[in-house]
Amino acid sequence: MNRQRIRSSTSLAVITLALSLGLSAARSLAADRVRIGYTAPGPQHGLLWLGDTAGLFKKNNLDVEIIYMPGNISAPSLMAGEIQFGQMTGALMSPIRLQGGDPVMLVSVQELLDDRLVVRPNIKTPEDLKGKRIAISRFGAASHMRVLNILPRYGLSEKDVTFLQIGDTPARIIAMTGNAVDASSFSPPDHLAAQQAGMRILLNMAELNIFYQGTGLVSTQRYIAKNRDLVRRMVKSYVEAIHLVRTNPEVTKRAFVKYRKTKDEKQLEDAYQTLRETVKVKPYPNLESFKTIFKDVSDRIPAAKTANPKEFVDIVFLEELDKSGYIDGLYR
Repeated sequence: MNRQRIRSSTSLAVITLALSLGLSAARSLAADRVRIGYTAPGPQHGLLWLGDTAGLFKKNNLDVEIIYMPGNISAPSLMAGEIQFGQMTGALMSPIRLQGGDPVMLVSVQELLDDRLVVRPNIKTPEDLKGKRIAISRFGAASHMRVLNILPRYGLSEKDVTFLQIGDTPARIIAMTGNAVDASSFSPPDHLAAQQAGMRILLNMAELNIFYQGTGLVSTQRYIAKNRDLVRRMVKSYVEAIHLVRTNPEVTKRAFVKYRKTKDEKQLEDAYQTLRETVKVKPYPNLESFKTIFKDVSDRIPAAKTANPKEFVDIVFLEELDKSGYIDGLYR
């Protein structure tokens, strides 16, 4: 009888140990949960969407919740730890860091201005913008900062125009067609909708060849310091998404179908080509692009005058993938 009890107790202990080990293994294999915010439904956010639809995040053991939130919400949410990553522009994150915050850009999607300045038909030259109303999504957003950057090139300043916070792309197009505003800046291919509504392109900013840090993957130094392996896998997912963009248009377009909510073939092709032409195989943030932003905000943020762009980026994880030959290997 005693032997039976000993055997039963031993078996129970073995089963308990096995279950415990199994649970530990399951926990270790469970995907890391993270939240990422993105600020607009433009194609520059396609790498994030592709990470979801092509299963790249899952492949890298990441359970990612993707949240659409305007820049005035996503930046504070990142700093508060409500999201762990944000897809945002250098113009959005830089003022926060210049004023004591700790956001850094890990991956760059866009380093050159490529917006189109779209106007009502009666405006023929950039100089004609004097005294006119320019629609922006909100103050400090890309649609605002990029126009501020180009005005001095035509002898104009912020005081020569009136900026009106209107909202997203459809709202700004409605405001233009209704003669409530005279101009607005749109990222490609969204400018095409304004053209179709009877507006005209006054300026293609891509032709100016201005380095200006656009959308990128941003996190905080606090989060990165505590989650280095997770961040490494996130950057790897982005590198793999770029490979898909450059080699598999159909898979890329499926991401646009889901997140841009369109099945129109021309719109999908335009969005795909925009992203493919914008993003680099090795997506290092561009230090010169940050310097342009510092110059634009230096009048209202004195710290920008002496800012070091190297402090606004963290390229350690990208460098690891690059130096190991992983990125080049994707294209062999």
